[in-house]
Amino acid sequence: MRVAVVWNSDFTGVINRFGQPYPQPPQPWPHYGAITKSVMAALQEGGHETLLCEGDKELLATLQGFMPPDPQARPSGLVFNLAEGIQGEYRFTHVPAMLEMAGVPYTGSSPLGHGLTDDKVISKTLMRSCGVPTPNFRVMRSGTESTEGLRFPVVVKPRHEDNSFGLQLVHEPAKLTQAVEMIITQYAQDALVEEYIDGREIHVALLGNREIEVLPAVEHDFGGGQTRLMTWEVKYMDAAALPRMCPAQVESSLATLLQDIAVATFRACQCRDYARVDLRIDRSGQPFV
Repeated sequence: MRVAVVWNSDFTGVINRFGQPYPQPPQPWPHYGAITKSVMAALQEGGHETLLCEGDKELLATLQGFMPPDPQARPSGLVFNLAEGIQGEYRFTHVPAMLEMAGVPYTGSSPLGHGLTDDKVISKTLMRSCGVPTPNFRVMRSGTESTEGLRFPVVVKPRHEDNSFGLQLVHEPAKLTQAVEMIITQYAQDALVEEYIDGREIHVALLGNREIEVLPAVEHDFGGGQTRLMTWEVKYMDAAALPRMCPAQVESSLATLLQDIAVATFRACQCRDYARVDLRIDRSGQPFV
């Protein structure tokens, strides 16, 4: 089968510079290229013909040359989607939407699924409506809004970004305005302020659709660190990398609960094919997404 792996490594393939650009990390991405190469290698080992494509304005023309239309209107290939977008709002939806319009099959979530998970406020609201535990939160545009009902410390983050961009831990209300202003100034969007869950960090990956396979949970070992928070630096910089344990050492009842919560989150957010759910477990053993 012909499989085009679509990613975003070159951010110049646009007609105009318009809207919010993809945030630039503190240092060049250390893993994105390696992950993409490993996907290409796995596909080639499986006997597939592959092509690496940029998810930009030339994508559809490139795909039409690589997997030309079949006379019987059957797709002659598919896209393995690793694209994260270039600029504008809801960037993760852009490539899937182009592929939907052009009639090209692809892996991963639909534009709807990406849009729901891109907006943390919407995804948290959906999760709560399905009984998934998630920390109490507020949406703030100035940092002077009421924090009544919120327990400090709190985590402040952009409403729409991924990869822990802009993630901050605020211990007292007096520091909240400054943290929210940083989000608004740097990312041009609302700030999500949610209660910090002090405890273990567990990641649960899932595969499938109607029948969902839950993969072994992974735990990040914070050790004796005072700031138990998955910032960008902690996630991606080798010098700050945390030891990981897979499978995570959890008792059977908690493991079952983590799986149930992960599956409920997957379904609530309209995910498709694969996803990862990040959870915190507080000191009493209660998980939160």
